[in-house]
Amino acid sequence: MVGFSRPVRRKVSVMFLKKSGEAVGTLKTFGADLSLRTPLPVVQRGLFVVLLSLLLVLSSKHALGQDRQATPNLLDTSIEDLMKIEIDSVYGASKFKQKVTEAPASVTIITSEDIQKYGYRTLADILRNVRGFYISYDRNYSYVGVRGYGLPGDYSSHIALLVDGHRLNDNIFEAALSGTEFPIDVDLIDRVEVIRGPNSSLYAANAFLGVINIITKRGQDLNGMNVAAEVASYGTYEGRISYGHKFDNGLELLLSGSFYDSHGQDNLFFKEFNNPATNNGIAVNADDDEFHELFANASWGHFTLHGVLGSRDKGIPTASFGTVFNVTGTRTIDTRGYLDLQYDRKLGRGWSLTNRTYYDQFNNDGTYVYDYSAFGGPSRVLNKNFANGKWWGDEVTFSKQVSETQRLSVGSEFRDNFQQDQGNYDLQPFVQYFSDRRTSNIFSVYAQDEIHLRKDLVLNLGLRYDHYSTFGGTTNPRAALIYSPRERTTLKFLYGQAFRAPNSFELYYDAPGNEANPSLKPETVKTTELVWEQYFAHHYRMTVSGFYYPINGLISEQLDRASGNNVFANAGSLDIRGLDIEVARKFPGGLEGKVSYSFQDVTDLSTRKAVVNSPKHLGQATLSVPLIKQKLFASMDLQYLSRRATLAGKYEGAYAVPNFTLFSRNVLKGWEISASIYNVFNQKYGDPAGNGLAQDILLQDGRNFRVKIGYRF
Repeated sequence: MVGFSRPVRRKVSVMFLKKSGEAVGTLKTFGADLSLRTPLPVVQRGLFVVLLSLLLVLSSKHALGQDRQATPNLLDTSIEDLMKIEIDSVYGASKFKQKVTEAPASVTIITSEDIQKYGYRTLADILRNVRGFYISYDRNYSYVGVRGYGLPGDYSSHIALLVDGHRLNDNIFEAALSGTEFPIDVDLIDRVEVIRGPNSSLYAANAFLGVINIITKRGQDLNGMNVAAEVASYGTYEGRISYGHKFDNGLELLLSGSFYDSHGQDNLFFKEFNNPATNNGIAVNADDDEFHELFANASWGHFTLHGVLGSRDKGIPTASFGTVFNVTGTRTIDTRGYLDLQYDRKLGRGWSLTNRTYYDQFNNDGTYVYDYSAFGGPSRVLNKNFANGKWWGDEVTFSKQVSETQRLSVGSEFRDNFQQDQGNYDLQPFVQYFSDRRTSNIFSVYAQDEIHLRKDLVLNLGLRYDHYSTFGGTTNPRAALIYSPRERTTLKFLYGQAFRAPNSFELYYDAPGNEANPSLKPETVKTTELVWEQYFAHHYRMTVSGFYYPINGLISEQLDRASGNNVFANAGSLDIRGLDIEVARKFPGGLEGKVSYSFQDVTDLSTRKAVVNSPKHLGQATLSVPLIKQKLFASMDLQYLSRRATLAGKYEGAYAVPNFTLFSRNVLKGWEISASIYNVFNQKYGDPAGNGLAQDILLQDGRNFRVKIGYRF
């Protein structure tokens, strides 16, 4: 059958707009401008008041009851003492632990303490409060934008997502899942390392705009049984039971299981379907969400074993890809699991060995309800779209502290994608539209050298070669010169080159309305960044970054005028440049706050047209106040985005959304209780929609709440 849109799951379409607002490029949508918006000047004034108030709090010498003894004068404090208070460590920037001031990147660390205090529910919640990052949501998946680049429907494939160093991007869409589809409970996260800039010198593909490395908790962090339960808006319930312990024989074990069930919004209004034939635009009970997750890690001697299995089942209320509106059968099920065995050992003559062997699987099953009556077929047909991937691999790294001033690391990795299957068919009557079975492999070698040229000057060099069976080889270097002219000042001059290989979906998806393109080439980027990190007395920290990211060979979905089908092609170049600044202050007594602002300009190098879903201005602020020392905290976080272009040639207005959380621990021994209100002022705002949707803008949730209770036995 022809004439109806297929459930193409991934639509990476770079859409540009003329200054007049006229849409240029691919498939037009039916969206209209969002009528409920906050005028930009009002939002900016509100944001200015909030940020000014927070800065006044942070700059107060005796902020909110902090006494003179609690905030000692640090003007003469040594850098060693400052490090104990302020300077964190990062692993993912160089594959070994180092101070963030010595890492060859601009780094942000989010701790489990932050997750609790600010009521973060998902990885997406965590990342939306990171400098230069923002989140979009299409009521099925969450998408991560970085420094102005966040195309709707992109599945965040330009970011390498790691869990304890294990790569979580799948082998079909290369997706970095961050919403409820992320397969690990955030309660099990010890810290999140956000490493900006390209890292293809260390990680294969995807480390294009950055690396997110999630470090999970260990058995001794729980030290017994731990349970948690929560209730939230939209008929949402979640529960978790975990056990962790470190035994006398050296075995350390953590086991955990979680479940989540959300009815979702009872009624969602979409004006694009506002007519009697489609229930006046109201989708009823079509927004449900459910997941189940199992997590385990065990370490003994030189060995560490990690295991993850998560499955998420989500209803789709948007009638995507031309499906029937206001039905409950259109949905996706995502399953992600892996086993990872790591071996670490000190060898002779100063060498260290790390070997990682892993097995992964990924399944995406989509069910889409279509009406074929206009073509003489049934009025209700279930269409199935699937993607199944399995792969195994091994990575080995040797490192040596060559001298007091030099550390060398060399390594290699092999990954065998022994299943990369995709297909699309109607269930009854059965019609097969597309079936593809693939295998591929990747072989990589890399080296990194950290050289202390002087006490105040570090040179970091990295080089990686990857050979893909799909397109051949690519070599990517990285260089960083890190200069500390004063003990509290660090300047970083960063250069990096990265690539993103075309994924299996972009290369081979060939269902009706689409064409495969096996000749796709990788996207490439060469970046330059200057970072200034400054530590002050009185627990102040400031980071300023200027960056320039020219991207070439951008893979985007194009319309083949000869056939009328969509096809992925290397058809675009982007210019990303900007500046971001962050100021933070943290007291030993628990009072802490942070304010950041990012200016990011993303344009097409040839046409200079606005890029979809790219805010020019981005602001974030957090503030946590201890009401009872180390036991009760009141916390606020706020995100501001300036206006963003949409696929239909319009602009979604700016917005500022604050969230508020009360968190207590051990007020009653063993108990942890938190209560959160999200979108406190019930701000009406939306995110630009991607291809395959009739909507141009998707409204987000208004004011909602969550209450969570946990107990440690």
